[in-house]
Amino acid sequence: MAKFGELISVNKPVLIDFYSDWDEVESSVKTLRDVAAAMGSSAKVIKIDIKKNETLADALRVKGNPTFMIYKDGEMKWRETGFKNADALIEMIQKYL
Repeated sequence: MAKFGELISVNKPVLIDFYSDWDEVESSVKTLRDVAAAMGSSAKVIKIDIKKNETLADALRVKGNPTFMIYKDGEMKWRETGFKNADALIEMIQKYL
């Protein structure tokens, strides 16, 4: 995986979904695909496995699954834990365009 700082240091919103293998992964992947399709090149959408990136998850104090974050220009703009549908995530990303 690219360095986290490089992923979030772009001048467009970056939606990150921190998940673990016990989540409903298929449903989550479909939701994120819908978000990515709707946002096109105006935002990035990334999934990060908590178990494979424990150091990062600990540093960001990710405790629940899923945890969503939006970064822009390297700064966290929004964070929430719990399932969100595609429409809610799209609406949140649009606030930071």
